[in-house]
Amino acid sequence: MEKRKITIEFAQRPLTITVGELAKQADGSVLVQYADTAVLVTAVADRKETNLDFLPLTVNYQEMSYAAGRFPGGFFKREGRPSDREILISRLIDRPLRPLFPKGFNREVQIIATVLSADQENDPAILGIIGASCALTLSEIPFDGPIAGVKIGRKNGSFIINPTTADMEESDMEIVVAGTKEAIIMVEGGAKFVKGEEIIEAIHFGHKSMLPIIECQEKLRDELGIKKWVFVAPVLGKEMEEEIKEKKKEEIYAALSIPEKKKRRERLKEIRESLAKEYENLDVNLLNRSFDQILRELMREKLISTGLRIDGRKPDELREISCKVGIFPRTHGSALFTRGETQALAITTFGTSEDEQKVESLLEGEVFKAFMVHYNFPPFSVGEVAPLRAPTRREIGHGYLAERALSPILPPRDEFPYTIRIVSEILESNGSSSMATVCSGCLSLMDAGVPIKEPVAGIAMGLVKEGETEIILSDIIGDEDHLGDMDFKIAGSSRGITAIQMDLKIKGITKETMLRVVKQAQEGIEKILSIMRQTMDKPRENLSPYAPRILTIKINPEKIRDVIGPGGKVIKGIIDQTGVKIDIEDSGVVRVASQNEASAMRAIEMIKEVAREVEVGAVYEGKVKRIVDSGVIVEIWPGSDGFVHISQLADGYIRRITDIVKEGDIIPVKVIEIDQFGRIKLSRKAALRERKR
Repeated sequence: MEKRKITIEFAQRPLTITVGELAKQADGSVLVQYADTAVLVTAVADRKETNLDFLPLTVNYQEMSYAAGRFPGGFFKREGRPSDREILISRLIDRPLRPLFPKGFNREVQIIATVLSADQENDPAILGIIGASCALTLSEIPFDGPIAGVKIGRKNGSFIINPTTADMEESDMEIVVAGTKEAIIMVEGGAKFVKGEEIIEAIHFGHKSMLPIIECQEKLRDELGIKKWVFVAPVLGKEMEEEIKEKKKEEIYAALSIPEKKKRRERLKEIRESLAKEYENLDVNLLNRSFDQILRELMREKLISTGLRIDGRKPDELREISCKVGIFPRTHGSALFTRGETQALAITTFGTSEDEQKVESLLEGEVFKAFMVHYNFPPFSVGEVAPLRAPTRREIGHGYLAERALSPILPPRDEFPYTIRIVSEILESNGSSSMATVCSGCLSLMDAGVPIKEPVAGIAMGLVKEGETEIILSDIIGDEDHLGDMDFKIAGSSRGITAIQMDLKIKGITKETMLRVVKQAQEGIEKILSIMRQTMDKPRENLSPYAPRILTIKINPEKIRDVIGPGGKVIKGIIDQTGVKIDIEDSGVVRVASQNEASAMRAIEMIKEVAREVEVGAVYEGKVKRIVDSGVIVEIWPGSDGFVHISQLADGYIRRITDIVKEGDIIPVKVIEIDQFGRIKLSRKAALRERKR
């Protein structure tokens, strides 16, 4: 491929796409640079067909430490398994690409996005989306692109395209939008209780803004004269599909009317197997693909003709919901949220600053997370047998979505200085388990006694569009997600949205339709919250007796050295005597954590004693530590000494200091001065006069 380079000014920064220079043996390879951030993205497809009945697409996003001039952490000093952030961005790149491959295309495709330079101002994830689209568009691989992606923030009421890290500190939303020239395909993001209409405005603002990037890719494609592989998906043929449809229509209709997921799946499996026996001369994958298409058509026909869904609900009707809290005695907080055949058990655990998660990324550098949501999806939740392995990409993605939804309701760190971890165990699943995690997670926080700002809930919305007919579905089940046109997850409260995730399978969803979806979703969220409030309407006033107690005090930063002591002697002594954990910040904030509140209080008093401020004019009882020629050194309290000049020991002439005091004596002293160097001058005779008054 010839070298080509195109540069445009995009959101006040130069965006450059270079092809034909790096990684030329890949089917498609581009270097995307935005300001000083650069990402190399390659696309390679295997020429051999597989026996799989799905697209085996793999996306790997990798951040190289050298891109920011750093060494990787860890013993081996090289990049290892992908971080959660790398996995989340891999998913972010994958989701808008996957729907644009031809149906039936089953060759292995691998996209690798490697961050080569990072200015820590511009998010390389966005360049990964653009680069993946461009690499596929400029290759021979069949792909119905190009697409582009942008991030939207909002500061002082104005939308910002691709906000920098500094912009994001003041932004009340962070939303990534990906789409083609004609349509939005994917949305992912979070917000701080932003109204639904404003979120939709941001999404459409982002879609309009990405068009110049799509045009750049089209221009490169046209200049290079790219020719795609001719791919025609094998099909059974219209006549054969119609024959199967007519033959099995009534059976499938009856199966789709079975409300229980397991029984419905078993019946559909029986019908599928009977077809395989009846048409044993046909390719199994083609037969299965046609059966899925027939299922999709009949499900939609049934919905449009009757107005009722697979499980008998109306379009805006929610499944039955039940909530329980305080389930287990030894956990710090627990809640069970059941919605139809989806059940999420959330457990909240409190920790100290030692339990924070250290996270390294090229965009944010080294940060510490004090709030985590971990989502587990065991095979028994869907009645399957499978080995238990490390968390999958899906589990990491769903946990992060719930974490985004719940983060805005947490109290400020200085008011509630705990590290918080929520683990969501999906015990049963029939769609919307990530949104069930939001609901159970919120209840679990309340059960644990976290003073949240307000409760939030989550709901998954769907869409069936046939011609001019559009039916919006609230609280979709798994089959409606699989056979429908949209999966739109929304979390928040009546005040606004906190998290959003949308994947579209069709082109041409209008702004008005999206507004209707959000309005119906907010109505659903209100209904869910009312049920949650019946179980628990406010956080518990007290923490679990098994939760650690963290007490906080503020001391003069200049006293930190005294609290620590030489070689850590003082702080180690306090820890040894009380058994607590102590964390001291440079600002003078001291946090004491203990399983026993009495021990924490004792440690606080000891710290206060060491960090006490000496006041001019105050009288103290001090211990004579040392006698010198000109006076005595008196310890007011551990770590705070003052000097009593011989003339300030007593009235009249003093022949020998030892005639008045001896080492070890406890004497009253008054602070008469603290000089500019912090030296304390004391007077015994002034203290004695004070006592006589």
